Amino acid sequence: MLLHLSTWTEVEAYLVSSTGIILPIGSTEQHGPTGLIGTDAICAEAIARGVGESISAIVGPTINVGMALHHTAFPGTISLRPSTMIQVIQEYITCLAKAGFTKFFFINGHGGNIATLKAAFAETYAHLADLNLPNAHLVKCQVGNWFMCGSVYKLAKELYGDQEGSHATPSEVAVTQYVYPEAIKQAPLAAEVGSGYKIYGAADFRVRYPDGRMGSNPALATPEHGKQFYELAVKELSNGYLEFLNAE
Repeated sequence: MLLHLSTWTEVEAYLVSSTGIILPIGSTEQHGPTGLIGTDAICAEAIARGVGESISAIVGPTINVGMALHHTAFPGTISLRPSTMIQVIQEYITCLAKAGFTKFFFINGHGGNIATLKAAFAETYAHLADLNLPNAHLVKCQVGNWFMCGSVYKLAKELYGDQEGSHATPSEVAVTQYVYPEAIKQAPLAAEVGSGYKIYGAADFRVRYPDGRMGSNPALATPEHGKQFYELAVKELSNGYLEFLNAE
C-alpha cells in the first residue's frame, strides 16, 4: 500500500490495524562514471515497496535527497545540510504521528544519511514530547540499511570480493540495473581507484576519489545480480520491520 496512491479514508482504515509505516530514504548524488545519480533513492524505494507488498505495510513517499555534501563537487549532486535534513525528518514524523502513526521504519540507501537520521530521531522524540502529543511516548524510529543486511553483504563478498568497495559499488549499481534495465550505463573505468581516504569536504573528496568511486568496480554488476540483492534485502528487511513493529 503506497501512501501517495491512497486516500485519507484508506489510511484511516489502515491505522485501525497498524500504526507502522515504512519510509524509503536515499540520496541524489554522483555514483561514478556508470552509476545513476539517483542510485541510493532508487534502491531504497524499490526495496521498500517490495517489503510493503510482502507484509501488507504502508510505504510513504521516497525522500530522494539526503546528506551528501561531500559529493557536491560532482555535477548533478543535490544535498541537504545535516541541520536541514533533521528538520525535514522531524516534520515528516510529526505530521504522521499526529495522524496516529507510532512506528517509523526508514529503509535507507545511503551511508551518509545514517548519522543524521539518528540525530533526527533524538530531536524528534524531544519535539513530540514538547508538543504533548498523546501518543508521543509511543513513537519509535529505526533505520534499516539495505546494503548492510547480512545476506546482502555476504553475497556481495562472494560475487565481488574486495572490488565491492564502499561507494558506487557493483551491488547497488546491480540493483538499479534490475529496476531500470533501460538506463544501464557504459563508460571506461580507470584501472586504479581511490580507496581508504577519510571523508572531509567536497573539494578534498574529488581530489581523493577523482571519478567518484571508492574502491569499487561497478563493471562487475549485472541485472541478474541486482535481482538477487533485491530479493535478499526485501526478505531480511521484512523480518526486521515485523520485529520492530511487534517489539514493546
